[in-house]
Amino acid sequence: MGEIETMGMRLVAVLGCLLLQLVGGISAEEPVRIRVMTFNIYHGETMAGDFDLDRIARVIVDADPDMVALQEVDFLTDRARGMDLATELGLRTKMTPLFGGAMAYDGGEYGVAILSKYSFVASRNVGLPHSEGREPRTALEATVRLPSGDMIALVGTHLDHLRDEGERLMQARAIVEAFAGNTVPTILAGDLNAEPDSETLSILREHWTAAHGDSPEPTHPSKDPKRKIDYVMFAPEERWRVVELRVIVDDVASDHCAVVAELELRAGEVE
Repeated sequence: MGEIETMGMRLVAVLGCLLLQLVGGISAEEPVRIRVMTFNIYHGETMAGDFDLDRIARVIVDADPDMVALQEVDFLTDRARGMDLATELGLRTKMTPLFGGAMAYDGGEYGVAILSKYSFVASRNVGLPHSEGREPRTALEATVRLPSGDMIALVGTHLDHLRDEGERLMQARAIVEAFAGNTVPTILAGDLNAEPDSETLSILREHWTAAHGDSPEPTHPSKDPKRKIDYVMFAPEERWRVVELRVIVDDVASDHCAVVAELELRAGEVE
């Protein structure tokens, strides 16, 4: 066998090995997953009666989410000691913060926030309808690019809390209208102040699928939870699969339990 022929055979063998590695890498590719949390942080005040952002941050860090929707978030208010709570929690959890103000309050602002392990590609803060004299609400959207290259959006919100459901119905319809046209897979997370069999949830389910399926677990109050009012939902349904859903019961960090959903993003196109 000649030297040239031997070198050629070696080259073919090397190329064959590289091809097998490439094919093996493709076949063993990990599914695209994201862990999302929703957490009403009660403006930083714990159920022990103190102001303890470290305790709240520890709940988040221990759950290790990729993105977090926060509700009852203060920005420079007197009751929050002039702190920007989204930024403070971002520093403590090593996540990127985004605040969405719903109203002026106590020398600063009050609203919702998002924390993310990934930088924000785009964001918008959509004010929700409310009657005169009722507390303004908002829906904060952050679009991110995952390490896989896939783009997704998280919408964090906090709906009206009073017994009369009228405000929540208006707000639910506004959320469906505002985000139904999204061109990337989208997650809705927040304190909806509505139980699974409510008309509010029925409206949202016209577009969103609830991660809890047929097994709602109560989330409020954090001490001996009785009602499910905190949710993770997603759209379109065919783009997502629920891998795991759990409720974190910590009766000191907040009056709400945190909810964590691990979701798998399926391949496909959003129409």
